Amino acid sequence: MCDIIWNMVKLKKFEEKLGYKFKDNKLLRIALTHSSFTNEFGTNSKNYERLEFLGDSVLSLIVSEYIFFKFPKMLEGELTRLRSSLVCEKTLKIFATDIDIGNFLFLSRGEERSGGRQRSSILADVFEAVIAAIFIDGGLEPVKKIVLKFIEQQLENLNNSARDYKTEIQELVQAKGEHVINYVVLSESGPDHDKEFTIELKIDGNTVGIGKAKSKKEAEKSAAKEALKLY
Repeated sequence: MCDIIWNMVKLKKFEEKLGYKFKDNKLLRIALTHSSFTNEFGTNSKNYERLEFLGDSVLSLIVSEYIFFKFPKMLEGELTRLRSSLVCEKTLKIFATDIDIGNFLFLSRGEERSGGRQRSSILADVFEAVIAAIFIDGGLEPVKKIVLKFIEQQLENLNNSARDYKTEIQELVQAKGEHVINYVVLSESGPDHDKEFTIELKIDGNTVGIGKAKSKKEAEKSAAKEALKLY
């Protein structure tokens, strides 16, 4: 009885994280159940694998439609590559982590001990299964609402990572005349395998941006990004 109550509480908390309330919460329970759980405890409940199959297609459809209309000048090959980057295991793990899927999984004791709650492949698969569960329970519109929130944020992240902040700041500064631009290492901290660099960007001797990162290149980029706020 206690297990049943705890499972209901667990599912309710996940619905709050997800921003969707299921009419049939058995679908959510299946979406969060790993095959190891049913094997270990000998239950008759289903696991997420069939839902994952459907979720993959639903997710692909939503993302394809979104980028097709958002980027009207993109060619077919470019659209395919962009879609692949948005629905790959690495990205789906990010989405799954954002809603804390790992903490709500039903896993066997062995799978849990081996790090199943953090395993990329499991998190990505379960995210797809949850998408399918919502689709079956409420149709396409609530799925779109949830998926597009993640996709729009990821597109923004991709855009930021692709921008060349150092070139942008250099071009802006040089457009205003001759100026001296320097990147100066302020500090290095941490062990050799996990260093953090702090770098300042100076223009004509004046500090206009400071960046921190695990590499000098990324710290310089961060400092340039900070400096762009002044221009």
